[in-house]
Amino acid sequence: MDPATIAFSILGGFVALIVGGELLVRGASNLAAAAKVPPLVIGLTVVALGTSAPELAVSVQSCYVGKTDLAVGNVVGSNLSNLLFILGAAALVAPLSVSGQLFRLDIPVMIAAAAALYALGADGELSRGEGITLTIAMFLYLAWTVTEGKREGKALEEELADLTPDPVPATWRAFVANGMSLVGGLILLIGGSDYLVDGCVVLAERLGVSELVIGLTIVAIGTSLPELVISVLASMRGKRDLAVGNVVGSNVLNILSVLGLSAIVAPDGVNVDGQSLRFDIPLMLAVSVVCFPVFLTGREVTRPEGAAMLLYYLAYLAWLVYSFAVVGLAPGYGSLAGFLAPLAAAMVWLAVKRRRGG
Repeated sequence: MDPATIAFSILGGFVALIVGGELLVRGASNLAAAAKVPPLVIGLTVVALGTSAPELAVSVQSCYVGKTDLAVGNVVGSNLSNLLFILGAAALVAPLSVSGQLFRLDIPVMIAAAAALYALGADGELSRGEGITLTIAMFLYLAWTVTEGKREGKALEEELADLTPDPVPATWRAFVANGMSLVGGLILLIGGSDYLVDGCVVLAERLGVSELVIGLTIVAIGTSLPELVISVLASMRGKRDLAVGNVVGSNVLNILSVLGLSAIVAPDGVNVDGQSLRFDIPLMLAVSVVCFPVFLTGREVTRPEGAAMLLYYLAYLAWLVYSFAVVGLAPGYGSLAGFLAPLAAAMVWLAVKRRRGG
């Protein structure tokens, strides 16, 4: 491929993924609404899975063609992007609040899922059996989320109002239209992921970097765009709980559903690269843990904390580029310790300052 073809393949893939994900969510949501599924359940399941559709399409396609490093990089990079870039951007628009359900369920599950990924991948791969285990855990998580959401009642349903469809008539015309939207979305997701993976594999070869790095950076940011749009719009509209819940839920589903299903379809399991075990996955886990006291203190993410998250994410990207382009070595445990120290110090200082009313 020449440079123009590579760029077209990657950009075209991203566009197809975003449009396809939107059509898929709209069609599935309307079909569920026509079947009298409660809006709360639609918001907590169909829409939640829909925001992870680009990651799922890219990761499954990557594993199907044997490029499993790209799948792992996509998920880990997307989760870091969600926590640092997307939450940071949304918090700059307006301080974000954290609901009680997030503390009781979603945030602990997000941390547990990240820890499980590190533990399961410690032997260098995710097997098909481990993929089935992660997928079963996804269904249990969704069922628990719906059960807890019903306890939240009217307040949570109002939070999700913008994401759930209006009442849909149960007519054949509506059924066909929404069915076509769903199928069209699937076709775009499959085609877009094919183009994107092909372009990224060639780009990695041309730049002389691993597919893991491409997955952690370009692919991760691109497939996180649906979460970015939802979180920023939610913040602008004053739905501050939804902005945080969208990110946390997406992180859980990226590991449980995306990597779970990817491990099932991969012929020889999903390879977990040594670099990701030494730096990227532990960093994802550590960032998840460090963010917990930020959420806990005052149950919100302030603008200064959002700015700190954004700066930290930019530093992470810069360090990856420096490590491979200048040093020529993948970052390891030493880089991890050096990276976590300033993040932990900054977050603790901001949390203490806020609690003291500073």
